[in-house]
Amino acid sequence: MSFYRQELVFTLILIGIMFLVILATKSAIKKFGLARAIDANRRKIIFNLSYLFVYITGGLLLTLIWGVDHRQFALFISSILAVLGVGFFAQWSILCNLTASVILFFSHPLRIGDRIRVLDKDFDWTGKVNDITGFYLFMKTDDGRDITLPNALVIQKGIEILSKEPIEDEENGEEHYD
Repeated sequence: MSFYRQELVFTLILIGIMFLVILATKSAIKKFGLARAIDANRRKIIFNLSYLFVYITGGLLLTLIWGVDHRQFALFISSILAVLGVGFFAQWSILCNLTASVILFFSHPLRIGDRIRVLDKDFDWTGKVNDITGFYLFMKTDDGRDITLPNALVIQKGIEILSKEPIEDEENGEEHYD
C-alpha cells in the first residue's frame, strides 16, 4: 500500500480539483443561462458537454499519474480516435448539430417562445419556437404544422425573429424582453 502512496495522494488531489472545476463550471453556466433567460433543458445539454470534457481531461491526467506507458497509451488513443473519426465522418451531422446547439446556447438571440421566420428561398416557415434540444429546434408554424429543424440548419439559414417572448422577472413578478 505504501508503494502507491504518492499516486493515491495525487489521484485524490486530482479528484478534488475536478470537483471544484465542475462546481465552478456549473455555477458559471447557470449564471450565464439565467442572465440570458435560457431554458433549463438547454442549460442541461451544456452542463453534460462540460462534464464530459472535465472527465476526459481527468482520465488523461490519471494515466499520467499512474505511470501508464506513453507509447502504448498513444497507440490506444489513436486507435480509438481513428474509429471515432470514421464514425463521426459517416454521421457528421451528429457532431455538427451538437456544435450548433452550443453556438445557439451561447451566442444566438433565439429563445423558446419566440416567433421566427426561417429565411429560405424554397420554404416559408414562420411560427413559434416550442423547444430547442441538443440536436433539433421544434417549431409550430402559423398554419398549424409541427416542424423539426436540425440545429445546424438553424445556424446556416437566416432566422428573422418576429417577436420575442416576454421574460418574467422572478424577483418582482414583472415581465420584460431580453
